[in-house]
Amino acid sequence: MGFVVLVILSLVVSSVGWHKFVWFISLGYGFSVAAIGVALLVMYGAGANPVSIVQAVLFVVYGLRLGGYLLARERRSAAYNKLMKDQVNDGSGLGKPVQAVVWASVAVLYACEASPVLFRMQAGAAADVACVIGAVLQLGGIVLESAADLQKSAQKKVNPRRFCDKGLYSFVRCPNYLGEVLNWTGVFVSGVTVAAGVWQWLAMLVGWLGIVYIMFGGARRLEIRQNRNYGADPEYQRYVKSVPILLPWVPLYSVEKYTWLKG
Repeated sequence: MGFVVLVILSLVVSSVGWHKFVWFISLGYGFSVAAIGVALLVMYGAGANPVSIVQAVLFVVYGLRLGGYLLARERRSAAYNKLMKDQVNDGSGLGKPVQAVVWASVAVLYACEASPVLFRMQAGAAADVACVIGAVLQLGGIVLESAADLQKSAQKKVNPRRFCDKGLYSFVRCPNYLGEVLNWTGVFVSGVTVAAGVWQWLAMLVGWLGIVYIMFGGARRLEIRQNRNYGADPEYQRYVKSVPILLPWVPLYSVEKYTWLKG
């Protein structure tokens, strides 16, 4: 029943996508996760262990930060809005039935992503090593993603026409996406010792693998855009050949050829 509540809540919050299609997966995503965190605290907070409560609070922090950041960026950046219009499917070519499928699919995905914390709180399970490690990874991912967004904004203010290669961007080219992967990997890890039955494992795996796939797809989309914008720059060519695209210390420098990645 708790999972159904999270899906319904995600449907309600992400319905902002009916105003603007991309909001299904941007504003709807961030604010749905925040709402899920609040719902978990309301439904299960009284009987939950302290670490799971922290994880639910981190959902709220993560969702409000991401949703607020995306909303502020849309409102202040005409260039960003033009970029999104040109490079992200605005849904104008999709019929209402297809858009409804997208809406329902992302709502289920958001619930699946948060399901490991739901299952532990629902069961009233105590905190264990997996729960603690998961919470630490979750917090680390949120901090990394937030720092990457701030560093990118700072670098773009100094030189809007240059690619970002300072700070965290000197380790990986998409540190914000890495933070996202780290965050949800932590959430997944926190549930591995409490998941019961095929359906709970399926929900957890769909959520974790789904967001990892989306982040690699996002990295591919960014790589294609940057190659188009900076491909003639020798400094950029040196940068992309020496800095991994998403995973630090893993010599994966390009995902452009992997057309099956969508994000």
